[in-house]
Amino acid sequence: MAATQFDCQYCTTSLLGKKYVLKDDNIYCVSCYDRIFSNYCEECKEPIESDSKDLCYKGRHWHGGCFKCAKCNHSLVEKPFAAKDERLLCTECYSNECSSKCFHCKKTIMPGKIVITSGGIMFRDQPWHKECFLCSGCRKELCEEEFMSRDDHPFCLDCYNHLYAKKCAACSKPITGLRGAKFICFQDRQWHSECFNCGRCSVSLVGEGFLTQNEDIFCHKCGSGVDSDI
Repeated sequence: MAATQFDCQYCTTSLLGKKYVLKDDNIYCVSCYDRIFSNYCEECKEPIESDSKDLCYKGRHWHGGCFKCAKCNHSLVEKPFAAKDERLLCTECYSNECSSKCFHCKKTIMPGKIVITSGGIMFRDQPWHKECFLCSGCRKELCEEEFMSRDDHPFCLDCYNHLYAKKCAACSKPITGLRGAKFICFQDRQWHSECFNCGRCSVSLVGEGFLTQNEDIFCHKCGSGVDSDI
C-alpha cells in the first residue's frame, strides 16, 4: 500500500492524530524514527531517542543525563569542560589532573595563577605558587626580591647572609659576593677588599705585601720588628 501524505515514511502507518517526527521533509512515527536515526550514547550505549536531549561533541553523542565528568561524575550540561584521552572532564578535574603542582604545597596551579620563575626557568625546575615562594628563614614573599639558594631552599639576601655568608675578619659583616663584590682570602679568613688594611696605619694592603702576627695584619713599614706568621 502506498504511503499517503500523513503516513509514516518507513512503515506507512497513518499518523493522523499521532505523534510524529519530521526529518528532511519526511514524516516518521516515533518508533521508526528512533530505530532508524537515533544516535547511540557514548556512556550507556543506548539509543538517544527523539524524546531525549542529544548532546553532541566532536561527532560523539550523549544523553543529557549521561553527559558527566569522567572523574567526579558531575553533570557537564551547560558547563565548561575539557577533553583528555577521549574523556570529558570538568574544568576542576582537568586542572587537577593535567596542570602543574606547586613544589611547596603540592596543590594544583590553576590556569591564570602566577608561577614564580628564576632566570627564566622555574626554581629547582619546579613551579611554585606566588604565595608559596617564601624565604625559608623569615617567610617573606620572594616574588619580586633577589634571593639565594641553599640546600635547594630559597632565602632572602638578609637571611642568607645572616645564616651562611662568610664574615669579614675586620668588620664582621657578611661577604656576599653579590654584584661583583671582591674579597681577600688568607689562611681560612676573608676580608672585604675595602677592609683589608694595615692594623696600625690603616693603609690598604690590597695587592701589597703584608705581615701577620696572631690575628693582625700589617704593612711592611708597621710590621717591621714584629714576628711575622708568614
